Amino acid sequence: MLELRPNCECCDKDLPPESREAMICTFECTFCATCATDVLEGVCPNCSGELVRRPVRPAAKLVNNPASTKRVLKAEGCAPKAA
Repeated sequence: MLELRPNCECCDKDLPPESREAMICTFECTFCATCATDVLEGVCPNCSGELVRRPVRPAAKLVNNPASTKRVLKAEGCAPKAA
């Protein structure tokens, strides 16, 4: 089950479970749509995997399967993808 991490690892923007701006890779590294597209160009800086939109978990399912509250933040931020 997806963790649904609460923030962008680059800019620390809040990404609640219902956010359609959350982007993830197969390891669930989580980024906002702006960082994922404009800074990272769709590639995870941690694993080089593709970043895709995170599914939204229905609110009724969050009762028994809550989103994560653990924030992950890259201390150095995210550098643009190397050319």
